[in-house]
Amino acid sequence: MFVVTADQRGSRRSTDQVPALLSGLPELSGMLLPFERTVGDEVQAVFDDPGSVVEVALHLLRLGGWSVGIGAGPVLEPLPASTREASGPAFIAAREAVDAAKNRGRAVPVAVRGAGPVAARDAEAVLTLIGSVLARRSPAGWAAVDAARDALGRTRADGAVQQRAAERLGISQQAVSQRLRAAQWAEERAARPAAARLLAAAGLPEPVDRALGADG
Repeated sequence: MFVVTADQRGSRRSTDQVPALLSGLPELSGMLLPFERTVGDEVQAVFDDPGSVVEVALHLLRLGGWSVGIGAGPVLEPLPASTREASGPAFIAAREAVDAAKNRGRAVPVAVRGAGPVAARDAEAVLTLIGSVLARRSPAGWAAVDAARDALGRTRADGAVQQRAAERLGISQQAVSQRLRAAQWAEERAARPAAARLLAAAGLPEPVDRALGADG
């Protein structure tokens, strides 16, 4: 399973953003326990779908102002009714991850910890790269990506996606193509499944020789 812990950055100098975050989260499959405020300006949720974990982590990074920690591994079962009452190794890993994500030296405030340390580091690296792409995306690029993602839910043909996005934005299909290329949407789409696969592997113990090799 996966525990996502997000802590508001600079909360002492700004207003409490937890209510707005909780009311604005996208609908996600595989959410076993929903996001709840745990302590201070921190929220936490439990998932069993790595793709949804990638989705919510990137959503938080897009919002900005959040340190995101992902813990992959076992959770004590049966699950309680509340996230605040749950526990297990994945929660401990998520705590370590969010503490690491708060490091001021990180350009992208996301970290992954799990039963498989090598896969966790690899998942973190891919999420960091995607997060870097999102951080550089312009407002026009985001508008094109949002329109394309909405169109993708209606059709899987690339040409039709760009045509629908162009109609929504009131610009030419060529302009949409240029914006999506500049926004590196194709690269993001290609990297998301890789991040999800690595997160899934991060929840599984690794052979001792491989785990030791990660430190060398």
